[in-house]
This record gives sequence, structure tokens and C-alpha cells, in this order.
Amino acid sequence: MLALIAGQGQLPVFLADRLDARAEPFRIFSLSGFEIDADSGRKAESFRIEQLGSFLDRLVSDGFDEVCFAGAIRRPPVEPDRIDAATRPLVPRILAAIALGDDGALRVVLDIFEERGLRVRAAQDLAPELLLKPGVPTRCKPEKGHLQDATVGDAILDQLGKDDQGQACVIARGREIARENIEGTDAMLAGIGRQAAAGILFKGPKPGQDRRIDMPTIGPRTVQAAHAAGLAGIVVAAGGVLVLDAETVIRECDRTGLFLLVRGQG
Repeated sequence: MLALIAGQGQLPVFLADRLDARAEPFRIFSLSGFEIDADSGRKAESFRIEQLGSFLDRLVSDGFDEVCFAGAIRRPPVEPDRIDAATRPLVPRILAAIALGDDGALRVVLDIFEERGLRVRAAQDLAPELLLKPGVPTRCKPEKGHLQDATVGDAILDQLGKDDQGQACVIARGREIARENIEGTDAMLAGIGRQAAAGILFKGPKPGQDRRIDMPTIGPRTVQAAHAAGLAGIVVAAGGVLVLDAETVIRECDRTGLFLLVRGQG
């Protein structure tokens, strides 16, 4: 059975809907402080990082053999007086992971789960339709300048990956306008005003990223935020960015006059 470890955002809700539609057994869990969207109507069983060992024992004893991490989860604070006996042996690794960047911390988490016999499944394994084929599925098409901006975006994301800081940026007329930070893509777009008019949102995975977890994601809200910022389009890496509710994303792009370019690399 699958344990869906749900963070914030629309991805865990999307996956839960797909699993329900296929009548596949699963249960939803969430790390305290990063609960699933309450408006979704979905309920999740919460666990604390200080009881991770007990949580893993419970998953194994209840017959879970697979786990999927979906949604935004950041490094949580640890309250030493709440650490239980089953988690105490993991404390050095947990603290070391929290001190690392996001990528390093996630690798430690994956290792801990796999050591307990839980196979880590990627969101795109559960819902292959999350990955779009290379091309431009929208009526609007990118112009030459937008393709040049995407090349600039490659270099920016490469640096973001090395610094472990984000998975998206905004470029307009060859100039970097903004980089994503821990607050996410929507916050980045909301903060640029109209200075990126006719520019692009560029999004892709970090170099060498483990694509079973923390994959960059766009959805209808992303299109709305990009339109509000005056952008001309969105560029994502094929095989490296999850597209939630692709039909709605494409329809919203067409309605607002944005293009969506799925680049054949990544």
C-alpha cells in the first residue's frame, strides 16, 4: 500500500484524486506544520519530525511498502524535548539533513525511508500525464526573443541549482528580473510588478536533482500569476516540470494570450 506524504499546494490533492479514480489503496499523511490544503476536503494524518522513527515503525507495521512525497515541505524546526525513543537513533542524521540545503536534506530523508523497505515513487510515476511532451500546445507561440530568454534562464537555473535556492526565474529581453526563493513561484511573480512585461517565466529542475521528490510544478494558478505580471509565456523543461491539470493550464494560456513552451530537454 502507498503512503502519500502530502505537503502544501495542489499536487497531493491531484494525486489523491487520481489514485481514488483508479481505486488504488493509499492513505494521506502530512508533516506537522505543512498540512494538505484544507479547502481540498482531504484529510491527512499528521506526524512530527521528532517522532519520525515511530512514524516509520507504524508505516511498516500497517503494511505500507511504498511512499510518495508530494507538495511543498520545508525544513522544520526540531524540538529536542519531543524526540521519542524510536527517533533518537535518527537524530544525528535528521540534524545533519536540516543543516544541509534542500537537496541534501531530501536525499537523507529518502535514504531513511528506503532503509525501512519503503520504495519511493515519484509523482509522475503515479500520474504520467503530469509530464507534457515537448512542443507548444497553446495557440500563442514564442518569438525568437523568448527563445533567447530561455537560454538565459538555463544559466540562471544552473546557478540556482548550485546554490540550492530555487527552480524558477523571470527573464525579459535578455535581462534577469527575478529568481525564485523559498517563498515559491507565485510569490516571485507577485513581487515583480509589471517590469517583466512580455518576458517569460522559466522553470526547470536543478542539475542532478533526484526527480522522485520536490519536482518543480506549474498549474492554473501559475498561468494566472504570470498573466497578472504581464508575461508573454511560460517555458518549462520537458521531463523536468510537473503540469497540474494540463487541459486547464492550456485553456487558461489560450484565454489570457500566453504561450506554453515545453522544451525538449531536461
